[in-house]
Amino acid sequence: MESSDAELDLQRSVQAVLRELSAQAPALQSNQGMWRWSLHKKVERDPGKSPVLVRILLRELEKAESEDLRHIIIPLLHTLMYVLTKATGITEELYQRTYAFCTRLLTLPTPYCTVALDCAIRLKTETAVPGTLYQRMVIAEQNLTNELYPYQESALLLEIEAAQVTPEACMRHVVSHALQAALGEACHAGALHRKLQASSRRVLEHYFHAVVAAVEQMASEASPSRAGHLERLEDIYCSLLGPAATRGRCSGDPLQDRPPNIPLPSPYITFHLWTDQEQLWKELVLFLRPQSQLHLSADLEALDLQGLGPDRDLARVSMLSTDSGIERDLPVGVDELPAPGSPETERAGLQRKGGIKKRMWPPDFLIPSSWDGPLGLHRRTGRPSGDGELLPGVSRLHTARVLVLGDDRMLGRLAQAYHRLRKRETQKFCLTPRLSLQLYYIPVLAPEEPSASRQPELGELAAFLGRADPWYESTVNTLCPAIHKLAQMPPCLDTSRTVDPFILDVITYYVRMGTQPIYFQIYTVKMFSDLSRDPTEDIFLTELKVKIQDSKIPKEGFSPRRRGVTEGPGAELSMCYQKALLSHRPREVTVNLRATGLVLKAIPASETEVSGFPHCPPTAAPVMDHTCLNVSVTEVVKSSNLAGRSFSTVTNTFRTSNIQIQSQEQKLLTLSLDKDSRRTFRDVVRFEVGPCPEPRSRAQKSKTSWLSLQGQKEMEMAKAKPKSLLMPINTFSGIVQ
Repeated sequence: MESSDAELDLQRSVQAVLRELSAQAPALQSNQGMWRWSLHKKVERDPGKSPVLVRILLRELEKAESEDLRHIIIPLLHTLMYVLTKATGITEELYQRTYAFCTRLLTLPTPYCTVALDCAIRLKTETAVPGTLYQRMVIAEQNLTNELYPYQESALLLEIEAAQVTPEACMRHVVSHALQAALGEACHAGALHRKLQASSRRVLEHYFHAVVAAVEQMASEASPSRAGHLERLEDIYCSLLGPAATRGRCSGDPLQDRPPNIPLPSPYITFHLWTDQEQLWKELVLFLRPQSQLHLSADLEALDLQGLGPDRDLARVSMLSTDSGIERDLPVGVDELPAPGSPETERAGLQRKGGIKKRMWPPDFLIPSSWDGPLGLHRRTGRPSGDGELLPGVSRLHTARVLVLGDDRMLGRLAQAYHRLRKRETQKFCLTPRLSLQLYYIPVLAPEEPSASRQPELGELAAFLGRADPWYESTVNTLCPAIHKLAQMPPCLDTSRTVDPFILDVITYYVRMGTQPIYFQIYTVKMFSDLSRDPTEDIFLTELKVKIQDSKIPKEGFSPRRRGVTEGPGAELSMCYQKALLSHRPREVTVNLRATGLVLKAIPASETEVSGFPHCPPTAAPVMDHTCLNVSVTEVVKSSNLAGRSFSTVTNTFRTSNIQIQSQEQKLLTLSLDKDSRRTFRDVVRFEVGPCPEPRSRAQKSKTSWLSLQGQKEMEMAKAKPKSLLMPINTFSGIVQ
């Protein structure tokens, strides 16, 4: 009876989550995110409910598959995987059913097949070696040292302080979870918990490394054997408990005590205020090399990375030959590598080493964090950039998860830091081969007045992410009210209290399960205050707003207008842009008009309308085309009537990827980037906007000097369409079509 009541309670919680995803009722919107959180909390308080919840979620997933309710598949699948990661006592039959379901999803389009493939890969290992997902997550997040699984993760977050768990407690959790997941009911959980609590640090480390070795060695095999894994962990279990293991197994009631809860510790989160333009670079360097091993200099160019610098030699694309190329003509010992830091190392780049030596690099090895897919895409989904090798022999053992709290202005600053980081990597190329950078965004907007209408002017990117990924809208976008309540609370002098568990748990869930990025195009703008001088360059991510300045600058040789001619508001502008067409064929349009201002938006609104100028045909691009800018021009229309001349304004919108605008009068322009008042540029005569290209190193630029004639055509095509710089922001599913 008690089991039936627990199952009904879990079923009601799952149905509440489904109603939240399907309905748009205000009553449900006020509690968005709470239902999923309360569902996971019920299982944490009573781990014995995990198998029941797994069956319920599997039943709902199979029902959604049969009824083609795709909008709930990814949220339920993420919820199921989160439960499986933390649970023990899951039968092999449940693992196999979940794995079979994920393999069936591989026939669906993206993002369903992408998420399903990621889950299927993890499930295949977890089915044969239970407890692998939990163990790897704890080791990486808590930075526990182990040779067989050396991966480390770090989360950089604003305004959050999490309670840190000691390494000893994390090792106890790993050992206990691995043994219970493998042995099931044969494991005397109470006795195991008491034994681990009484063990010293040395004994605890011994069994921790033994369990990790057993799990990782079995998981690394081509065909892992569940029976072999069980036998190895039984030996560790008997060695740890001694005679108590036999007594517990033969007593007939191995679970005489209620199994203690094995929590999944919160990831190691550090708090950083954004005070420096190079903050992102500095924190990533400190993550790779702790401050005790790193010598920071006031000049970042003088950073001593202690072992991270040699990648510049690895990334060399050619070597100057100074010999005949015949091996017998080479001096003795030329193949011997000189000692690091010696003068021979500096000269090695200009010496030939035993003739021609080919290196098979990836085609875009000099581009950090390269992604698959066609060139020019504005936003697309893709597989998570997990562990792997960007360069041969250099493994990415570190993952930095950067969480940004704020509005669109903060994202503009993040885009600037990301661009600087990528530009610096083309010169040093020391972080990218060893570091996987994951970006996350949690919108925090200023509280609105009760009488004000809901106009999320500073939350356009968060609104777009919510439309693209419904699970992001339900889980992450609902954190803003909770964070405001936390900020309004009086400061607490009790340091033992931590942040609101709901906020921390949701952030942790987002960091762990948000593995599918959405890529955003970064745009560059060149601003001319004087056409005879070089322009000022900057970048923006969401919006560029242009206003007409009231003041006029006298100009030599300027002939004033005739008296009696009404000049009208705004200024005369000359616009040249490339129209966005379905065929993607270049078609330039030049327009002269009087306007009071214009706005270039990189994030399309949900109800985008396209009109075009009266004297220009409407654009043929689709309304939700994400590969171009949405330009809104406030045009001044002059009309004559009996009372005289009058002026009215009309807003025309069109889409383009490149645009140049120049003032034809003495009036100058004021440009504001990413809605940030600190990034305002005045007295602009002309500006040009286009997709920001990928930063290129000098080695890449010099390739054109030695390309063969056969490759000239491919080079010209690549030069005509440079690869654009895209900034990824992780979500749960990517863009759901």
